[in-house]
Amino acid sequence: MMNRRLFLSTASALLLAVSVGVTATAADDIAPGFSEASAAGVPVLVHVTAPWCEVCQAQKPVVAKLVGNGDFASMKKFDVDFDSQKAVLQKLKVQSQSTMVLFKNGKEIDRSVGVSDPAQIEAFLREAL
Repeated sequence: MMNRRLFLSTASALLLAVSVGVTATAADDIAPGFSEASAAGVPVLVHVTAPWCEVCQAQKPVVAKLVGNGDFASMKKFDVDFDSQKAVLQKLKVQSQSTMVLFKNGKEIDRSVGVSDPAQIEAFLREAL
């Protein structure tokens, strides 16, 4: 009986800690301006790159051409440096550079890793429109 009580109290404490952790990793501390963009309901792209990453360097001009223009005029982009912004990577659960995380109405709707084909990137971004 004692082991059962210990288990239940430990499990309860763990669940509480996990729920507090989820609250502490709210979207608004991903990057300055992220919470405002999310609250405004605009589509948001978080692009995780590294200067040494060839795929990232191929993604950047494609993303730059699309975001803020045409159908993607209202989309906001937030750049995250893979080497120096480890806290953001943890919050987003990102494990590699060349990751794009897409948000709609403040909620993550999809992510893409390692894609550099312009047509695939455009199709990915369209998911948030």
